[in-house]
Amino acid sequence: MPNDVAATADESARLGESVNPTPSGQPAARDDILRVEDLRVAYRIGDREVDAVRGVDLSVGRGEVVAIVGESGSGKSTVAQSIMNLLAPNAEVVSGRIEFEGEDLIPLSERRWRSIRGRLIGLVPQDPALSLNPVRRVGVQVAEPLLVHGLATKHDAHDRAVELLEMAGLTYPAERAKQYPHQFSGGMKQRALIAGALAAQPSLIIADEPTSALDVTVQKQILDHLANLTRELGTAILLITHDLGMAAERADRVIVMKQGEIVDSGPAEQVMNAPTHEYTRKLIAAAPRLSAHERRTASTTARIEFGGEPIVRVTELTKIFPLPKGAGDRRTLTAVDAVSLEVRRGETLAVVGESGSGKSTLARLVLRLEEPTSGSISFAGEDITHLKGEKLRQLRRRFQMVYQSPFDSLNPRMTIEQLITEPLLSFGEGDRQSRSKRALELSEQVALPDGMLGRFPDELSGGQRQRVAIARALALDPEFLVLDEAVSALDVSVQAQILALLDELQRERELTYLFITHDLGVVAETADRVAVLKNGKLVECGDATQIFTAPQEEYTRMLIEAVPAFSA
Repeated sequence: MPNDVAATADESARLGESVNPTPSGQPAARDDILRVEDLRVAYRIGDREVDAVRGVDLSVGRGEVVAIVGESGSGKSTVAQSIMNLLAPNAEVVSGRIEFEGEDLIPLSERRWRSIRGRLIGLVPQDPALSLNPVRRVGVQVAEPLLVHGLATKHDAHDRAVELLEMAGLTYPAERAKQYPHQFSGGMKQRALIAGALAAQPSLIIADEPTSALDVTVQKQILDHLANLTRELGTAILLITHDLGMAAERADRVIVMKQGEIVDSGPAEQVMNAPTHEYTRKLIAAAPRLSAHERRTASTTARIEFGGEPIVRVTELTKIFPLPKGAGDRRTLTAVDAVSLEVRRGETLAVVGESGSGKSTLARLVLRLEEPTSGSISFAGEDITHLKGEKLRQLRRRFQMVYQSPFDSLNPRMTIEQLITEPLLSFGEGDRQSRSKRALELSEQVALPDGMLGRFPDELSGGQRQRVAIARALALDPEFLVLDEAVSALDVSVQAQILALLDELQRERELTYLFITHDLGVVAETADRVAVLKNGKLVECGDATQIFTAPQEEYTRMLIEAVPAFSA
């Protein structure tokens, strides 16, 4: 390589750019729509100032997809918020320059920003629950960018909103446009936000974890649409994600952040196949892959008595919900439709399917948190379908649930010790001293750091909070755990730690797991058998290896094929 090209490549690597030499051997010029230079952002916490972003340089070319990956606290979302001038009140850009279409964004007035946001730069925020107005209809919110920027009449904006909701994968889009956010699931809210961000066809879209709450099939649909925008309209995308598979498959370039700094960058294939930093190698190693089912099968077959008595059996289980007004001609929804399956003692049965497939409803029925419309549920050979009162309460000692969000499921006013011992106190187990001893034992079993028992949930990381949730679920020595998307909110390295912990606890305690998830990589890492649900019906159930290597149903094949190639 000539010296001048090498120098350019070195400088581009520092800036997070890719260099594509022309046939003459000179680097091709790229039309950058966004340039960030030496960005430094600090948060004021009490009387302290904490650096969140330290000297970040990056650029995004017109029609290019650039992914920023990294774990929680790496600074990736703070970079996105800085570009959009949406930092929290206690945060400020200390230094640097953010240039969009040649204009420095940092000194702009709020009036000028109103003409940019939504029209020139679109944002898909991370938390759909906080980003939709609860008292306005969803269709109105999706159409808002078109009306604010004078791009459509009210009638045309409404029609376009319905089209956008359909494109985003929502069924009955005309009816959904009339509904309010509280009538949407988390995944549906995320799709609505994506529809709103695309409404005005901005030249740059900043997507902060845009598909984290979506199924793989809908994720593929949304990402395919974004790819079409980059190809047909030259729309640039800055993708903020912890999903390495998505970054590898969808981004032209990948930037890896750790503790506020860029530690690795370059073309996606180069970063994923030949990472230069140990942190990147660690993230790649921790990412779940479909091929993990082979290792899981080899390590657990001898442990599980596949011919043994099931601990849970459901027969023709059905749950029908009434639908709210405004949901079209349908008056009811059959969430679980005549499902029959069993969970064998000592195994992990994963239940997979898209949003609305009935996964979580099935789990709640098994735990008797919902009343079935028809069918039966047995636990350890006993029919518990209609069990009530004190008998049902005592049965709850034997099965517990770990929820998706450890922050939402933990009382913020209780210490970690109080949270872990809450089930013991509820059932009158032991005295204060014995409960404290039990809390210490459980905290050690789930590998919580020393000194955590006196802290509160907001003082812990997401992974630590989930360990607390697991410790609390184990307090009464249950035989059966339902894990409802229990690792979906965690970074890949923390997720790997929690999955390893669950496997270890299963072996030590002879636990049985019902694992509800939309992440097939996690299924491959954890499951002995897999049940596939679609529209409330069980379409396939079998050993994990059989499901992943020789699925019998087209729907199962579709789910597997939608997984990014990097994760296969």
